[in-house]
Amino acid sequence: MSLLFSKATLGSLTLQNHLVMAPMTRNRAIGNIPNELMAQYYAQRGTAGLIITEGTTPSPNGLGYPRIPGIFSTEQIAGWKLVTTAAHAKGAKLFMQFMHCGRIGHPLNLPKGARVLGPSAVAAAGDIYTDAEGMKQNAMPQAMTEADIKATIEEFAQGAKNAVVAGFDGVELHGANGYLLEQFFRPNSNLRTDRYGGSLENRARFALEVADAVIKAIGKDKVGIRLSPFGVFNDMPLYDAMEADYTYLAEQLNARGLVYIHLVDHSAMGAPPVPASMKAVFRNVFKGKLILSGGYDAAHAESDLAAGKCDLIAVGKPFLANPDLVARWQTGAALNAFDMSTFYTPGPKGYTDYPTLG
Repeated sequence: MSLLFSKATLGSLTLQNHLVMAPMTRNRAIGNIPNELMAQYYAQRGTAGLIITEGTTPSPNGLGYPRIPGIFSTEQIAGWKLVTTAAHAKGAKLFMQFMHCGRIGHPLNLPKGARVLGPSAVAAAGDIYTDAEGMKQNAMPQAMTEADIKATIEEFAQGAKNAVVAGFDGVELHGANGYLLEQFFRPNSNLRTDRYGGSLENRARFALEVADAVIKAIGKDKVGIRLSPFGVFNDMPLYDAMEADYTYLAEQLNARGLVYIHLVDHSAMGAPPVPASMKAVFRNVFKGKLILSGGYDAAHAESDLAAGKCDLIAVGKPFLANPDLVARWQTGAALNAFDMSTFYTPGPKGYTDYPTLG
């Protein structure tokens, strides 16, 4: 019997299979508010065991990209209720990914009064798209004061409460891919000399205080985190102490009893591979569930589950192009090809119009 398609547990939840739809930014939230089109998109993919939503910000300051959703207003809570109601009806459980973009952003993508913030005044190399003026260089962030840090942690906690009100089964903290939590953790983007910078313990402090606040708000059974050790996306270069630093982080997260750690390996897209030794550290040190993602097909997913390398397998682009991916993998049916030109464009094209079997 296939492990992949059998039921799984996640904290107090029972999942209809071991397949997770990975978080994918899709930029369909006009005015940063989830809508009926998004509800349709997630419902189409509701045969996944767990759906982790696209990155959603708990703060106006975190809206780095155009048309990404938030979870800080009553309109956003109402919009997300459409999504959770529709996807729950198909049997999926849902975790909202909390993505505060931090220094990855531009004022043109932010609402009035919001600011591009980061651990330090160090701009990320690279450009970002704006609806108003096309491509722009990533903005120079304002170095966060201790008051900014405290306020941001409170926004995460309130966002978690809002997500539960919107019907989510839990939240995933985005500590990967060069966004705010990782910006504090990595030494290239964090040049602080206070208690949030310098030593490993200080650089990890912000992510761990966010985790503590969110756990206090909604309970550890409802909190996971995504990490990208050896990831280089958004100007996060490799450095010598990487494996030791992430081992410490694994130990600290384990002590807090988070329900899962979600490790992303982007080597299928040309990034450096996450060493097997690093994945093994998380498997051995962390006693909660381990989700692996990055370049999986059905056979590879089945073999890693069978070998005990992880508890759940997350898949991104195959789910994007195949709403019925579970059925296709189960029956060995051919997969739809994805259309990269519509990944981040508004509207239904390349979003809700991929064909299903039969």
